Parts: sequence; C-alpha cells; structure tokens
Amino acid sequence: MATDASPKFRGVPKSPEFHTEISVSPPPTHDGLEFWQYMIAGSVAGSVEHMAMFPVDTLKTRMQAIGGSCAIERVGVRQALGSILKFEGPAGLYRGIGAMGLGAGPAHAVYFSVYEFCKEALSGGNPNNSAAHAVSGVFATVASDAVITPMDVVKQRLQLKSSPYKGVSDCVKRVLMEEGIGAFYASYRTTVVMNAPFTAVHFATYEAAKRGLMGISPETAGEDERLIVHATAGAAAGALAAAVTTPLDVVKTQLQCQGVCGCDRFSSSSIGDVIQSIVRKDGYRGLVRGWIPRILFHAPAAAICWSTYEASKTLFQQLSGTNSSV
Repeated sequence: MATDASPKFRGVPKSPEFHTEISVSPPPTHDGLEFWQYMIAGSVAGSVEHMAMFPVDTLKTRMQAIGGSCAIERVGVRQALGSILKFEGPAGLYRGIGAMGLGAGPAHAVYFSVYEFCKEALSGGNPNNSAAHAVSGVFATVASDAVITPMDVVKQRLQLKSSPYKGVSDCVKRVLMEEGIGAFYASYRTTVVMNAPFTAVHFATYEAAKRGLMGISPETAGEDERLIVHATAGAAAGALAAAVTTPLDVVKTQLQCQGVCGCDRFSSSSIGDVIQSIVRKDGYRGLVRGWIPRILFHAPAAAICWSTYEASKTLFQQLSGTNSSV
C-alpha cells in the first residue's frame, strides 16, 4: 500500500484534511469558563467592591435607618461624615465590615455564576440580547439574596450609631434568642423586590454600555482600554440602578434595623405598610433618604466590581489557554 512518503506522492500536494490538526485559535474571550471559575471571579469581585466602599455604605445606612427626628437626617453627607469621625473616629465607618466580609464572597459567587449560566441558557447565542441579560440578573439576585440577607441584617445593625451589639457573633446570638431566625429574613421579600429591578436595570445597562464603548475601537482596544470600558459601563449601570430603587432600599433598611437604636418597629414586613409608615412620619422625601450616598456607593462599587470580575475572568481564560497548550 502506498503512503505519502512514497515517490508516487512526493510531488502531489496534500489535501486539506491532512491539516485539520493545525488551526488558529480565536482570541481569548470571557466565555467558556467553568462554573467554579465564575464563582471565584464573582467572589473576589464582590469582596473587593464591598470592602472598598464600606464607609459610604455606613453613611447610607445611618441616614436611612431612623426618621426625620434624628439629627443626622437633618444634615448632609459631609456633615454626617464629620459627625461620625468626630464622635466615633474612623473605626465608626467600619463597624459591621466583618459581617459583610463573611457574606459578600459567597453571595457574589452565587450571583455571578447564576448570571453567567442563565445568560448562556437564555441568550440563544445572541450576545446582544438585553432581555436575556435582564432576566438572568433577576434569577441571580433571587439566589444571592438568600445567601447575603442574614449577614446584611447583622451588618446594618452593627452600623447604627450606639449599636448595642459587640460584634458579629454577639449580634447573631442575640437576634436568634430575642427575635428568632425569622428576623434575619424579615427583609428578604423587600430585598428581592428591590434587587430584581435593580439588577435588571444594572445588567442590561452594563451590557449595553459595554457594547457601545467597545464598539468605538474594538480592533485596537488593549487590555487597559477594556478595563476602563468595564469600569465606565459598571459605574453608569450602578448609578442608574441605585437611583431608581432608593425607596425600596429605605424600606429594606428600616425592616432590618427595626427596634434597634430608636428605629421604628413594624407590625408586619409588608412593603406597603412600611412605605405608608415612612410617608406618614417623614413625607415622601423620607422614601429617598440616603439617595446621595447610595449613588456614591453604587457607581464606584459597580465600577470596581465589574472591572475586577472581568479581570478575574480574563486571568482564568489565560490560565486555561496556557494549561491547554501544555
């Protein structure tokens, strides 16, 4: 039997099928990672985001938790910050950060991995499917809120001025003994109702802004330019989503802090009842308390989170490419 090494075949060019093992791989993308890689990237991104922006979150919580009779509510963000620094020192801005450290990592691991899984399943291969991005974000927040809500309750109670709790473990024990495990999830429904539109707006805006910015010079964009794109798109998405969901965030904060440090206690966790109570006491302006620090938190936080997340995914993609070539 003749082979390609015989004289008969020396001058004959090989057919294309002999070269199937030689192919040019497409440039690395963020797609195709394993589920656990999305979880790790999300966990890192969430932890970095919340740790970096925690002082602003403390300001927002203080301004939202107590009604208009509280002195801190009658001043602006700058005066509120000055008051905390004067009477509590810089440490006052970081009370409760341990609780957020315990909750942010696992919650964001669930958040981003569920988002990526649902986006792939629902987009139908169309990367520009904004509806799929929005719905995927809703699924992601329902799952992640179940993880983070208990620690968010602990975090916000520790952030209050003159908080009666000594730390994370003390707060968990006392809430369990005095109010029962249901207290950790009293705001879960409100959190989901708030975060569902928040996440839908956030993800849809982020994906659209990212496509628009990347479309300016997709061929020449380097790694630094792509990082700036992710940060800019994330900041725009975070600011817009935060602005439109502030009233529900006020309701969530009041439910989580009820009965502590002078905060009102509510007979039910109904969103409508809490809104009516806030409006009766403080008027409609009470529903937008803390909107400035909320936007100041979410704009840079989203920029940090998305750029960290995309950078982590890029790293995993590069490592996967390196490993596959070995």
